[in-house]
Amino acid sequence: MATVNVALIGYKFMGKAHSNAFRQVQHFFPGKTQVRMKVICGRDRAGVEAAARQFGWEEVETDWRKVVERQDIDVVDIATPGNLHPVMAIAAAAARKHVICEKPLANSLAEARAMLKAVEKAGVKHMIMHNYRKIPAVSLVRQWVEEGRLGDIYHYHGAYLQDWIMDPNFPLVWRLDKKVAGSGALGDIGAHAIDLARFLNAEFAAVTGQMTTFIKERPIPGSGEGAWGAKGSSSRKGRVTVDDDANFLARFSNGSVGVFESSRFCGGRRNYNTFQIYGSKGSVAFNLERMNELEFYEGADKAGEQGYKTIDVTESVHPYVGAWWPPGHIIGYEHTFVHAIHDFLVALEKDILPSPNFRDGVKNQAVLDAVERSAKSGTWQKVSGS
Repeated sequence: MATVNVALIGYKFMGKAHSNAFRQVQHFFPGKTQVRMKVICGRDRAGVEAAARQFGWEEVETDWRKVVERQDIDVVDIATPGNLHPVMAIAAAAARKHVICEKPLANSLAEARAMLKAVEKAGVKHMIMHNYRKIPAVSLVRQWVEEGRLGDIYHYHGAYLQDWIMDPNFPLVWRLDKKVAGSGALGDIGAHAIDLARFLNAEFAAVTGQMTTFIKERPIPGSGEGAWGAKGSSSRKGRVTVDDDANFLARFSNGSVGVFESSRFCGGRRNYNTFQIYGSKGSVAFNLERMNELEFYEGADKAGEQGYKTIDVTESVHPYVGAWWPPGHIIGYEHTFVHAIHDFLVALEKDILPSPNFRDGVKNQAVLDAVERSAKSGTWQKVSGS
């Protein structure tokens, strides 16, 4: 059995999700490749050491360049803020490491293209972690679309709504700084909605949109006595440089049209990633907060009996489900990362390119870029090719 030594850069939210996936994948998807969780990297030694103990990494490092340069590392997994993706991915590719990278791929289209060029020049495998493609219900919809079960697609509606920064006393964290995050709701969660639309429908042709920042200043963490106290109060405030909400219309290459919204200001929506697809033969709707279900309408239903039915996507015949539990026993968010790592390992075994990969990352980044250009110009903008 082949063994791949993995290095993970980043140990907080996404580092935790990726670590769990590496630990669990072979327990449920045994294959020809053994994962060795060799080293986890982060700037705070105490924090990264605690993460290594909790998640099962063999070693820790605080200098990511040392990790990339190690001869015993085969795969570099990048789970850092977006401003660090390009330099890390390009260095990893130059060192002939396979690369996994969190989304969005970069903070700009130019950076994303440079990353793709680097991995292709090096001839290494590369994957972008759009884990929502790996939900069984979403993969099942992809099968239906490919089989023509929905017919010709007319409408695609995508929304990703959250509410975690509605409190004006929530601090000015890195996700609210454009230099670090690249964009706000658009890139953070809108990138997922864009990727799902490309996965399930077609490539974007043109967009027109708007981006809004509702709270323009927030408390700076650590500034003044009592900073980030019970209500996050602070004596100093800084400017929010990203969008709180981004919404846009889209035209697709297959002639269908789309409506999209990404917002972190929708009260009561904790992680509301949804899509609805309306075709000539049927329609389907999905909601991440009920991720084991699909709502399906089949146009061939008898008159008087038409309407949506709920399908539990928990049968062994459904994508990925057979590796887990008996029918009706649901899976959760963490399983999507396990599925992604499984697909990555299979790609290594078969010497093929994983999906989604940096090519998808560039195409998604082109849509993000077009939405930003449209928001500035107030006009329709074509989505550039990769």
